[in-house]
Amino acid sequence: MLDIRVSRRQGSFQVNADFKTQNTGITALFGPSGAGKTSVINMVAGLIRPDRGRIVVQDRVLFDSDRGIDLPPEKRSIGYIFQDGRLFPHLTVRSNLIYGMRLTPPDRRCIGFDQVVGLLGIQHLLERRPARLSGGEKQRVAIGRALLTSPRLLLMDEPLSSLDEGRKEDVLPFVAKLPSAFSIPILYVTHAVDEIQRLADCLVLMESGKSIAAGNVHEMIGRIQCRVVVGVSDNPSLETC
Repeated sequence: MLDIRVSRRQGSFQVNADFKTQNTGITALFGPSGAGKTSVINMVAGLIRPDRGRIVVQDRVLFDSDRGIDLPPEKRSIGYIFQDGRLFPHLTVRSNLIYGMRLTPPDRRCIGFDQVVGLLGIQHLLERRPARLSGGEKQRVAIGRALLTSPRLLLMDEPLSSLDEGRKEDVLPFVAKLPSAFSIPILYVTHAVDEIQRLADCLVLMESGKSIAAGNVHEMIGRIQCRVVVGVSDNPSLETC
């Protein structure tokens, strides 16, 4: 479902990622801060341009340097969820969600408002403004807004990193339901081992700008190479390695 092979030089830093996945589950980009994870998903989103490579999502070519293909972000049908949610503060939750729907022409909408609201458990929040939401509630609304664009792919850039453990526990079950509920592949950036173990189907290890290994998450975490890179036996996240 995803075929990503990109290369980009950013000053003295070189980013090289090369991986494929065949399912509609969650693929985790996993590595320490500065490993190039966000650069990779920004290239997938079309926010920055690779120097060369190829990006294919569900058999649709978004970028191919050899063929001169480079779709603009608004043509890629990708939902992007940031660390801080980025809701419109002057709009209610309902209006934030509807804004997401209006980004997609009616004939291309395949995800319904009530379906999203019900799955994310945000019915009681619809008339509130973001200032009256907890951090976990804001992220659930941000996920809903992205889903209502009927995307072919969801990008999630450390969406739980700004939450305390309690709020994180509130949101994790909702994220886990997304692939089966909507059959949308998710590319999920994190440096937290517990999130990987609870959410991911596939794992791509990033280090110093490069994807150094990729595979089934259970097999990857069990390998000696993964233990050396991520310190899974001793550390809950790569920030402490």
